[in-house]
Order: sequence, then structure tokens, then C-alpha cells
Amino acid sequence: MPYRLGNQARQPVNNGKGKGRGCGRGTETSRKRQEGMAVFRGNHPAKVDPKGRLKMPAAFKLLVDAQYVVQFYVTSTDGESAQIWPLPEWEKQEALLAESSTMDAAVEKYLNLTSYYGQQVEMDSEGRILLPQILRGKAKLDAEVAVLGKLHYLEVHNLEVFEQRLQANALTAEDRQSLAAILRRHSGQ
Repeated sequence: MPYRLGNQARQPVNNGKGKGRGCGRGTETSRKRQEGMAVFRGNHPAKVDPKGRLKMPAAFKLLVDAQYVVQFYVTSTDGESAQIWPLPEWEKQEALLAESSTMDAAVEKYLNLTSYYGQQVEMDSEGRILLPQILRGKAKLDAEVAVLGKLHYLEVHNLEVFEQRLQANALTAEDRQSLAAILRRHSGQ
């Protein structure tokens, strides 16, 4: 998993007396989380300044600071939103793709899109990340934005456009059934 919070990783998980985090009833997955595994999750609205810089929301900045990450790869796969990958996580993606042939049409399309919209950037001392100009224009990332945690990376959407898409693409009963089946399959039920 991508980020380990430094101080949490050294805290006891369970002392056998019902004290501590988890109280000894968790699964292996929950024990890993209790040992300090952290991922990007949630929505933290923000603003992009006139120079195209996004101030990293505090909750997400804590995670990257704990890992001393200052380099990011900002890209998109559709031009409608920006993906902000901590560089170590992006390099994992690249390594996986390198195992595939670049002759694969899907890999070629993915690399074309992520290269066209992408730039490696460094977070400045004030916690700001410059969004690539081409991507800012195409995705309308010029004011209020939603910064969503997507486990290993952040996704940035124009807030107004994203809210409209959410209303138009609500979770259906079929979606809920599909999710329930996935969760049951992975929980062993």
C-alpha cells in the first residue's frame, strides 16, 4: 500500500486486554490498516489559483509529508479531470506497463493520453502543485474543484461539472447489487 503514517506504524495494535486499536477482533486486512496503512480517500474541495496551482488539501498533505513525497506526476486519461500521482506510485504504474508490450493498443492509447496531459511537478514549500496548462484548460480546472481521494492517487474535477455528473450518473439498484457481490466475494461470505 502506498503510505504509512510514521507515528501510527509504531503504535501497538493490541495489548491483549481489549485496549489499543482494534481490540483484537480485526481481520488481517484491518490489522494492516491499524498498523498505519493509509490511502487517499474522501473529498476535499479546494481552489485553483490564477497561476494554475492547487493547494494540496491538508488531509492529503499529511499523507504525502509522512512519506517525504514532493514529486508528483499530474496527468489525465480523459481530459475531464486531473490525476495527481505521488511519483513513487506513478513509477509503479509505469513498471507494470513496462511488463506489457507497448505494441498493445490499449497500452499505447494510455501512454499517449497520460503523456499528452502529463507533467512531473514538484510541490512547492506552501504545498501547491502546478496543474499542466493543457489539462487545466481542457478540464476547466480554473476555480472551485473537488479533490477526491482514489486510494493511490488524487483526482481533481471542476466542482460544478462534477456535481452535475454525479446527479446524472447516480448509483443504480444494479450497481448496488454488483458492489454487494464484489464485497461478498472478497469477504468470503
